[in-house]
Amino acid sequence: MKIYKYPTKDTWKDLVKRPVLEQKQISGLIAEIFAEVEKNGDIALIEFNRKFDKAETENIKVSDTEIQEAEKQINDDLKEAIQQAKGNISTFHASQKQEIQKIETTQGVICWRENRAVEKVGIYIPGGTAPLFSTVLMLAIPANLAGCKEIVLCTPPDKNGHVNPAILYAAKLCGVTEIFKTGGAQAVAAMTFGTESIPAVNKIFGPGNQFVVAAKEYAQRFGVAIDMPAGPSEVLVIADEQAVPEFCAADLLSQAEHGSDSQVVFITTDLKVFDETIECVEQQIKELPRNEFAAQALENSSFILVNSVEEALEFSNLYAPEHLILAIDDFEKYIPEVQNAGSVFLGNYSCESAGDYASGTNHTLPTNAYAKNYSGVSLDSFVKKITFQQLSKEGLQNLGKTIELMAEAEGLFAHKNAVSIRLK
Repeated sequence: MKIYKYPTKDTWKDLVKRPVLEQKQISGLIAEIFAEVEKNGDIALIEFNRKFDKAETENIKVSDTEIQEAEKQINDDLKEAIQQAKGNISTFHASQKQEIQKIETTQGVICWRENRAVEKVGIYIPGGTAPLFSTVLMLAIPANLAGCKEIVLCTPPDKNGHVNPAILYAAKLCGVTEIFKTGGAQAVAAMTFGTESIPAVNKIFGPGNQFVVAAKEYAQRFGVAIDMPAGPSEVLVIADEQAVPEFCAADLLSQAEHGSDSQVVFITTDLKVFDETIECVEQQIKELPRNEFAAQALENSSFILVNSVEEALEFSNLYAPEHLILAIDDFEKYIPEVQNAGSVFLGNYSCESAGDYASGTNHTLPTNAYAKNYSGVSLDSFVKKITFQQLSKEGLQNLGKTIELMAEAEGLFAHKNAVSIRLK
């Protein structure tokens, strides 16, 4: 871990940098994978499963029998937990629905906006060392609430060619229409072009490593939309003298264990909390089954001592974290100061894990400083907004002169004539 005490602001630009792979190397590999999938379809996906995941898969599509068998493998306690999480996530996202509002901008001129679901969406679910069935809930639930007609799920298989049963159970519970055994950049390519088995989609959702993020960005060249560049996980914790070091350490490690490319940042105004949190991290990491990943992530992570909460928030807004935890006194006072963050957790008991799983908010969030210009996934992510307008004869008379003058000033006389011919 990297330790900084009272760093000057001229050094902050370097401190907020994330660890990244060589982009040229990534881009070349993504282009090759896309070309192979576009050319060879399912055959390419089966070969990539063998190459990248060491998995033998005869069929890319998950069968109904596999889904039924998966449900039997999930114990009742986990089923109940998933169902409770589904309820909370559904409640929060359903509250984001908006009624149609018709606005009369000028007498006789009525304008309004209506939502239409993105018809075909693809959701990518990381598998590998951590099969994120919770992400199925976060993406499939709002997709269903929005009214998406097709919800295609891609996830990497294990070495035996199977998909984690919890992923399959959550997918069935949340209304996913088709599930496929393919991961990484090749899954994104498959949902972009379509293959013999996998339908092409209009928009791709889901987190992943830097290769998945690069693949999603590359997919946009082919007319496919994406939710956001959601890459390796990250958290920034701001603590003052009343913070609990054990809690802070646990939150930092909960993100560090995602993978070696995750990043955690701890900022505090109190030297005692600073030292004790570092000590707690060193103690708690020994007990983690995934301590190797966490340790690698900590190598690229920062522990920073600053003079004030205001200074900590200024640094945080520059960093723009995916997750921001305010383990500080009177946190409500500082909420207006939070400008750039994916999701915020307030107080000592709002652990980031709550948002990851079951509080109701979405955990698919912008990383790598994209919180400066992206929001996390919401119901709006799965809909398009279409505007409507209706002008009566009176409405056009009231607005016509304005349109004619503006069109003529731009030299667009056909535009002007479309009004003039009606006014005559």
